[in-house]
This record gives sequence, structure tokens and C-alpha cells, in this order.
Amino acid sequence: MKIETKRLILKKLEETDVERMFLLDSNPEVMKYIGVPVLTKPEESLNVIRMIRKQYEENGTGRLAVIEKETGLLIGWSGLKLLTQPINGYKDVLELGYRFLPEFWGKGYALEAAEAALDLGFKEMNAEIIYACAHSENNGSNHILRKLGFEKTGEFTEPDAVCNWYELKSEKYL
Repeated sequence: MKIETKRLILKKLEETDVERMFLLDSNPEVMKYIGVPVLTKPEESLNVIRMIRKQYEENGTGRLAVIEKETGLLIGWSGLKLLTQPINGYKDVLELGYRFLPEFWGKGYALEAAEAALDLGFKEMNAEIIYACAHSENNGSNHILRKLGFEKTGEFTEPDAVCNWYELKSEKYL
């Protein structure tokens, strides 16, 4: 699995990505709206990578490493995940997600990677609808989802905040 865009490569996460993943997982700015504490040990990021690799095997999809072509660096992750645990009452549906290191914010990378993930979901996986959620105060993520064409269809409460629930139907995207 390898997807190329103009500036990015999306590929399956590998255990060798642990150092860069830990930069994401241990960054308070990145984790601010996630609802989980920052990770404090690289081994915890390795466990995250192993969990995602298990999702590839069990569900046929999962978040992908996002590599900046120019530098060859992992700058974040993006992609589709099958929700196997209910979120906002939804289960066994595809959800778009992404996280990037702050120095790569505001450059259009999240949008570019998300478009590649949506193409995969709608064109290759034949999804009829893809969901997403964002912390209500995460202006950047909410902006990206609206720009991608997602429609806010509700809100739900997490222990740390109110989150917006979005959906994008294939006929609106394709």
C-alpha cells in the first residue's frame, strides 16, 4: 500500500517509524484536542504502531504514515480507520483522521493527505459514506473537514469536550 500525491507519500506504518511517531504522540500541541494524554515513552508509540498494523490485518485499512517527499521525513499520519468501538453511536463505519507535527501545519498537507485517503475510500473501497469528528474548539481540523466537503450532522460529548460529527457521502465527493 503506497499512495503518492504531489508532495506526499502515504504508506503503511512500520515499527521503524517509532521515533517520528513519538514526536507526534509526545507533543502537547498535537495531542491538545485528542482526549488522551501525551505519551512519555517511545515504547508507547511502538504499541500504537503495532495496534495500527493489527488494524491493517484485521480490517483491511488503518491510518497511514505521511512522508514529505522533499525531505523523506514522516510528518504525520492520515487515513481511514474502521471504527470497531462505537463513537457517537456509530460502529463498523469508516472514519477519516489525521495528525501532523506543528511545523507542517498550515501548508495544506492535511488536506492533500485527506483527499488521497478519501479517494482510496470512495474509489477503491467503494464506501458510500465516510465519517469524521473533531473537537469543537479545534478550528484547524473543523476547517479542513468543511473544505473537504464534510457536513456537520451532530455533536457528541467526550470526557474532555464537545466534538463535532461529520459525514461525507460518495455522491457529494465523486
